[in-house]
Amino acid sequence: MPSLTGSVVLVTGANGGIGTHFVREALARGAAKVYATARTPKAWDDERIVPLTLDVTDPTSIAAAVTAAPDVTVLINNAGANTSTPGILTHTDEEIRSNVETNFLGPLFLARAFAPILSTNSPSAIIDIHSGLSWYAVAGIYSATKAALWSATNSLRLELAPAGVHVVGVHVGYVDTAMAADATGPKLDPAVLVTKVLDATEADEYEVLADDTSVQLKAALSAPLEALYPQLAAGRA
Repeated sequence: MPSLTGSVVLVTGANGGIGTHFVREALARGAAKVYATARTPKAWDDERIVPLTLDVTDPTSIAAAVTAAPDVTVLINNAGANTSTPGILTHTDEEIRSNVETNFLGPLFLARAFAPILSTNSPSAIIDIHSGLSWYAVAGIYSATKAALWSATNSLRLELAPAGVHVVGVHVGYVDTAMAADATGPKLDPAVLVTKVLDATEADEYEVLADDTSVQLKAALSAPLEALYPQLAAGRA
């Protein structure tokens, strides 16, 4: 997908820090329209922005969005959920189900629902926001769902490429948003993240490693597990 000029973009989780930057930056790059979706969409100050109700965990809501937005050429799966504790044994059942529904099944079912539209409107694109934690299992079910989405993105990329749908997977560590307010360590500016993602999309790149954390974690996948998780080696001492 060489350019966002004239594109029609749908952003999930558009009310959040990253989502808002996707809406604004898509328009700055020439998008003709942006569907800004959320469970409770907010009002915007630009007639090119169309607020649209969408709950990515609800099949009826997804079907309604497909009907309301038949002209989409770029789908950005940005909406996500996290947990109050990092350990997969300490999550509540509801946290586990919510993360699976929001972080994995939601983007997957949305991509499947919009695939015919994107194929018809090609060249088009899907952008899936993963996480550096896709490759580092210290965040319990959040890591697990992001790893699952990474795998599904790879499958979608292979299956949709012949139809002219370009699929981009994005990996990033902490981003300076409300979701990461309690996190310590470096945080990427959401505006920088969005710029890198849309630059990569327009350059027909398949994967975005948006920060040093993601670069290091991907490189570590080829190392022994004890190198990535030194606590395993310590446990044998």
